[in-house]
Amino acid sequence: MLKQKSDLFLTLFGLVDVLAVSGACLFAWGARVLFFHEPLPTHWESYFKDPLILYAVPIVIVTLYLSKLYRPRRDRTIWGELGQVLRASLISIAMIVLAIWAVGGSGITEGIKPVPEVTYPGWRLAHDPFRFQLAVLLGILPFVIGIYRLVLRLVLRAARKRGWNARHAVVIGVGRLGQITTRTLGRNSWTGISVQYFISHHEQTNRVSCMGFPVRGGIREMEAILEQRPVDAIYIALPSAMSARLPEILRRLERFAVDVRIIPDVHPRYLPQNMAVSELEGMPVLSYRESPMAGLGGLLKRSFDVLGALAAMVLFAPIMIFVAVSIRLTTHGPVLFKQRRVSLGGDVFWIYKFRTMTDSDSPQDDQQWTARDDQRIHRLGKWLRRTSLDELPQLLNVLKGDMALVGPRPERPELIDRFREDWRGYMIRQQVKAGMTGWAQVNGLRGDTSLKKRLQYDLFYIRNWSIWFDIRIMFVTVFRGFIHRNAI
Repeated sequence: MLKQKSDLFLTLFGLVDVLAVSGACLFAWGARVLFFHEPLPTHWESYFKDPLILYAVPIVIVTLYLSKLYRPRRDRTIWGELGQVLRASLISIAMIVLAIWAVGGSGITEGIKPVPEVTYPGWRLAHDPFRFQLAVLLGILPFVIGIYRLVLRLVLRAARKRGWNARHAVVIGVGRLGQITTRTLGRNSWTGISVQYFISHHEQTNRVSCMGFPVRGGIREMEAILEQRPVDAIYIALPSAMSARLPEILRRLERFAVDVRIIPDVHPRYLPQNMAVSELEGMPVLSYRESPMAGLGGLLKRSFDVLGALAAMVLFAPIMIFVAVSIRLTTHGPVLFKQRRVSLGGDVFWIYKFRTMTDSDSPQDDQQWTARDDQRIHRLGKWLRRTSLDELPQLLNVLKGDMALVGPRPERPELIDRFREDWRGYMIRQQVKAGMTGWAQVNGLRGDTSLKKRLQYDLFYIRNWSIWFDIRIMFVTVFRGFIHRNAI
C-alpha cells in the first residue's frame, strides 16, 4: 500500500513538473520572440524545439530526481525544499547549455548580432536571442517549480492538520526520549504523522499507558504487536544505555515493510545542522562535527574576505593614515602592535593592531585581558579602543589568510589553554578562522563580558553559518559594531 502511494506521489509530481518546465520554456521563448520581434515558426515541431522543451524536460526531471525532490519526506521544511529546487534549476540550465553544445544546436550562435562599437553591461543579453532566452528561463524555472510545490505543500499541511492524509506511527521507547519524540510529533501536526501507541524499551512491561497513548507491550512482543496493529512508520527512541540493543531491533524490524527512523539520545546542542551520513566502501560514516567552511563554502567565504578586505582598506585608508601619523607624533614607539593569537585549527599567528599602550607597557604575551581604564593605555589609545579603530590593521591579517572578516574573535594561546579545560566545547571555535567581527561582538559581547554567553553565540554562528549570515553580521557591524559601551 505504501509502495503504491509512493508511486502515485512520484507520478503526480513528475507530471506537474513536466507541465511546469514546459510552461517555463514557452514563457522564456515567448519573451525572446516578443523582445527581438521574431516571426512565429511555420512548422509545429518548432514549437517544441525552439522553446528548448525537448532538452529541458528530461534534464530537469532527472536533476530533480537526483536531488531527491521526488521523495515524499513529510518532515522536510518548505525552505529546505525551495533551496533544493533553486540548486537543481541552476544545474539544469548548465546541463541544457552543455547538451545543446554537444549535439551541435544552432541556437547558440544563431541570431547573434555584431558587437556594438560602444559596449555596455548586459549587451550580450540585449543582442543575443539565445542568451536572452536562457536568462529568462533561469529566472522563471525555479520560480514556477518552487511556487507550485509551495502551494501544494501548504495545501497538504492544512489537510494533515485536519487529520487527512495521515500516517500512523509507533514509538519504541517509553522513557524521556520516547516522550520527547511523541510530544514533538504532536506539536508538528502539519507532518500528518500521528502516534498510535508505544512499545516499551524493556523486555516486558506492566505499564498500560504513556502520555495518554496505550503501551502494547515490551520488546519481546514487538513482532506480534506490529502484526496485530500495523503502522506506517516506526520511531526508535531508545535511551543511550540500551544502544547495544539497536542492531538486534533493526534486524527484527526487517520483516516489516515500514519506514524506520532512529532518534538518537543526544542533546540537540551536539547535533549541528550540517550533520550528514556518508558511506565509505559500504561502511556508514556519520559526520558528527566538521568545519562548515570546507569545500565550496570555504571558497566563497575566502573570496568574500579578500574582496571585502580590499574594499575596506581603500575606504578606510585616510583614517588609517591619520591614526598612524597621530600615534607616531603623540607617543613613543612603533605604530603597530602585534600579538600571538590562535585561529583555524589552533594555528598561531601574529595579529596586528594600532598600538594603544605606552611602548614600555605593551607586552606581547599578556596573561590577562585588558581592564577598563587600564593605566597603560595612552590618551589616543582610549579613543581608538572605544571606536574599534585600533583593529583596522587586522585587514592585513585577513588578506594574509590568518583571519576572516567574520568569525569568533581570536584569543591568546595562553588563555585558550585555560579555557579549553574550563569550558566544554570551547575548542569548536577553532574549526573556523578567527574574525574581525562576529555574532557575539555585534550582540554586545565584547571586552570583559560573560565568556559563557560569548561562547554560546560563537557556537551558534558556527552551526548556522552561511555566506548570507556573514553579510548580515557585516551589515550590523557598520551600525553597532564599531562603538559600544563594552569596548575597552
